[in-house]
Amino acid sequence: MFSKGIKETQTFKWFDERLEIQALEDDIASKYVPPHVNIFYCLGGVTLVCFLIQFATGFAMTFYYRPTVTEAFNSVQYIMTDVSFGWLIRSIHRWSASMMVLMMILHVFRVYLTGGFKKPRELTWITGVILAVITVSFGVTGYSLPWDQLGYWAVKIVSGVPEAIPVVGSTIVELMRGSTAVGQSTLSRFYSLHTFVLPWLIAVFMLAHFLMIRKQGISGPL
Repeated sequence: MFSKGIKETQTFKWFDERLEIQALEDDIASKYVPPHVNIFYCLGGVTLVCFLIQFATGFAMTFYYRPTVTEAFNSVQYIMTDVSFGWLIRSIHRWSASMMVLMMILHVFRVYLTGGFKKPRELTWITGVILAVITVSFGVTGYSLPWDQLGYWAVKIVSGVPEAIPVVGSTIVELMRGSTAVGQSTLSRFYSLHTFVLPWLIAVFMLAHFLMIRKQGISGPL
């Protein structure tokens, strides 16, 4: 009744004439959901919810976080102790990050075990794998931002791994760190990746992923 009342208003009709809202609603509501779909087919949606929580809480913390080697740790402490509900926002951000990675892994296993990567869904699988890599990259870059002992040594170890690659290894390490040593330039690069580059990348690939799922439908049982 409430929805019907909204649709009868002049405002809704004005927008519907220009954006065809009713047609979009009918298309979404009429999408067929196969009878074999259960809770395990919702893991991708749970991962999306975790990402939205991450985005909201992460955005809130950017108002107080300072991405410098001298102030990063103190700014995190300030968020935890002095900012109203800062401890709650950071805790939600931290735990939802772990939940996002867990749900992503379970989602990948479910798709693989039920054959959801097979024709004609190869591109959907590829975008999903890219999303998994981006998700792990979020964890690696975010882990360093408090710039405590754990964060510093995690960055040093992770950024030093490519050095084992012949010829180009040292160049890749210097590109990741911004110099030969871990320091301010490294933190700045990881912060830029975590708050700007990776969110844009994951948004683009999520859109492509969801559009392909929408087009091809949910895969059948094994």
